[in-house]
Amino acid sequence: MNYRTVKVETAGKVAKVILNRPDKKNAMNPQLHEDMSKALEDLRYNDDIAVVVITGAGNAFCAGMDLKEFFHALKGKNRHEYDRIFRISTEWRGRTLRYYPKPTIAMVNGYCFGGAFSIVEGCDLAIAADEATFGLSEINFRMFPGGSVSKSLANILHSRDALLFAMTGRTFDGKKAAEMKFVNFSVPLANLESEAMALANEIAAKDADGLRGCKDAYRFSLEMSWEASMNYTAAKEEEVLNAQGGAWMKSGIGDFVEGKYKPGLEGHEGVQAQRSKR
Repeated sequence: MNYRTVKVETAGKVAKVILNRPDKKNAMNPQLHEDMSKALEDLRYNDDIAVVVITGAGNAFCAGMDLKEFFHALKGKNRHEYDRIFRISTEWRGRTLRYYPKPTIAMVNGYCFGGAFSIVEGCDLAIAADEATFGLSEINFRMFPGGSVSKSLANILHSRDALLFAMTGRTFDGKKAAEMKFVNFSVPLANLESEAMALANEIAAKDADGLRGCKDAYRFSLEMSWEASMNYTAAKEEEVLNAQGGAWMKSGIGDFVEGKYKPGLEGHEGVQAQRSKR
């Protein structure tokens, strides 16, 4: 998998997707949007990969949109090309990540500005370095956090936090991001990769169909009434059961009934590992 502005590294069942424009603080130019869209599509159908971690090269996660290449060079000058790239840019950070069939984790290692907020919000989970710097700087150049960012802020942040940082352009660190629940938790930068990869590997060991069910049931239930959600998740259970060939009932619950593990305290993957050693 070769891309001009993105690197993909794999370790076991985890793929680390690295925004790779360190000289530009990994700002998103048209090529990066096309590369990320293609990388996510390639990984979607790679059966060897169970979890995707997104991070940035150098000392930045992502500085947001490349103002020169995305806005100055396209907007108002090449209307059709701007529209094409804009659609790609919103699609991969929005619908693609939100409904991706595999768990996604944002590993925020440094600067995270503007459009990068949609990457973090679109991922299922997010871990930040304590030292990371977050900011909505659009107001500083006489604009507002538009496009997918407005919706991302509405989806995940309390209105007081969203409007404070959107209207002032103030920055905040990883600890504050965790306090606001924008990320799950933050750790010292020196520990960020080990913590993120440990979480990714823990999740990668779980049943892939069960993980997809977790995501679909949560994401779609947000948009449904109680009755619709109950019917949808009942159908989703049958879908997962069929995809597993009945494994959820036969071994998942079956091994519990036989006293081989305690689901509330441990995962079924431990039982499977023991079987593979025999």
